[in-house]
Amino acid sequence: MNEITDAPQTWRGIRKQLGPGLIVSANIVGSGELIVTTKLGADVGFILLWFIILGCLIKVFVQLELGRYAISKGKTTLQALNTVPGPRWIVSWLVWLWSLMFLAVFFQLSGIVGGIAQVLGLAGSDLSHTVLAILITGSCAALLFIGRYKFIQNFATIMVAWFSMFTIFAVFSLYWTDYGITGTQIADGLSFRLPDEFTIAFAAFGVIGVGATELIFYPYWCLEKGYGRYVGPDDGTEIWVTRAKGWIRVMKYDALLSLVIYTGATVAFYLLGAAVLNGKGLEISNDNLMVNLSNLYSTSFGTAGLWIFIVGAIAVLYSTVFIATASNSRLAADFLNLLRVVKQDSEADRLRTVRIACVALPTLYCIFYLSVGKPVTLVTIGAVSQALMLPFISLAALYFLYYQTHEKLRPRGSWIAFLWLSAMLMTAVGVFQLYREFGRFF
Repeated sequence: MNEITDAPQTWRGIRKQLGPGLIVSANIVGSGELIVTTKLGADVGFILLWFIILGCLIKVFVQLELGRYAISKGKTTLQALNTVPGPRWIVSWLVWLWSLMFLAVFFQLSGIVGGIAQVLGLAGSDLSHTVLAILITGSCAALLFIGRYKFIQNFATIMVAWFSMFTIFAVFSLYWTDYGITGTQIADGLSFRLPDEFTIAFAAFGVIGVGATELIFYPYWCLEKGYGRYVGPDDGTEIWVTRAKGWIRVMKYDALLSLVIYTGATVAFYLLGAAVLNGKGLEISNDNLMVNLSNLYSTSFGTAGLWIFIVGAIAVLYSTVFIATASNSRLAADFLNLLRVVKQDSEADRLRTVRIACVALPTLYCIFYLSVGKPVTLVTIGAVSQALMLPFISLAALYFLYYQTHEKLRPRGSWIAFLWLSAMLMTAVGVFQLYREFGRFF
């Protein structure tokens, strides 16, 4: 493919030109949906259905704004965050703030490793969690190091899509059990009430749909798939503007398609948690995480549902660790380059750093899990850190729009209004959680 090429104008043209390069993520369902969302439903019942839908819908505006910047400027997310005004020490204050979230996400991924170990135990494995954790993280590191990303991504996409569709089917299948969802329960879920305890809801807000880490990752994959390269540098011509608009349109197809898929799947997980787990009075805790989650499917489908859960949960959680490691490795390489800790004078240098990170990061996940051993707690720590980062990411997106985006590439007024609304809602949720946690001390 040529370095600079016009954007396709139709969906068929997009598929023909990009082939497997479209970024619709294999990781549209992950630990946020399977663990945090279902735990929230188990804890509070149906009353936060409106909050789950809102959390899925509002982030897409920030996602696309970050992608717009990456495509038009050819810069990664950390390079972009490094341009935000404010205090600096080697890099921008916002990059340092992101680095705290980056470290906290290690807890989340180590918790997912523990979740996979529990699923394998549920499947009949007699191996200890120590051995399973080493096998899980070791296989992930090995596959990424030797470059098997595309195969795993494509396989995970199929498995996760299948599991997501089955989850939606499981919701409707509840009507033939004692836990069928009623119109009254749905109405209760859309009544805009809040529970007494908000921490898990706040954690879910950070990771459902496009979580904070996915918002940071997304521009990297836009660039890696070639969108920015196809657009080329701004040469001041109308041809460049037209080409950039075309590839931004491609990005919108991707993001909006993903939005439909992950919103449907997330709502289904929440409804199952509220109907089955809350209905049975089952709590999702560190020790019984996967045993109790399996009730989401075994309630309707018996033993067959249990095995569908086992296969689907392994696909969802392993693909989360795998894709997050691939993404985090690129972020780590970028961060080290910005800090001037590791010199990356060429693309070969960057790829070498990425490959080393693909081994180092899973090793850290394994150490974190074996040191703590509490998967739900670990996942919650990472999820809360992502939720705390969301307001800052949204404000950065507004800064890029007004101060860095080419005037002719700016979206229409209605889209900008929704971007502002998204930023204000993310900030409001963060402020509300801080008030709930610390307001009693003042």
